[in-house]
Amino acid sequence: GRGVLVNQIVRSATSIGANIHEANYASSKADFINKFHIALKECIETEYWIEMLAGSNAITEEESKALLQESGAIRRILVKSINTAKNNM
Repeated sequence: GRGVLVNQIVRSATSIGANIHEANYASSKADFINKFHIALKECIETEYWIEMLAGSNAITEEESKALLQESGAIRRILVKSINTAKNNM
């Protein structure tokens, strides 16, 4: 039910921040980029779980839209950060 989906969102969403934090202590540029790639994957997974919540009518369309807008903004920042790091290798 809803609790399982919420737990999945909490896990994937908190993993985004954890991987970004780990990137600050990366052993190399490649390691830094890898951590950001993992954060990006977790962001995409979070969006999936939000869509699942919306599809099960556990949250409103307005809540879903707001959460997906926030997640989309984070996803775009991660993509830009990865591209910037790759271009500065």
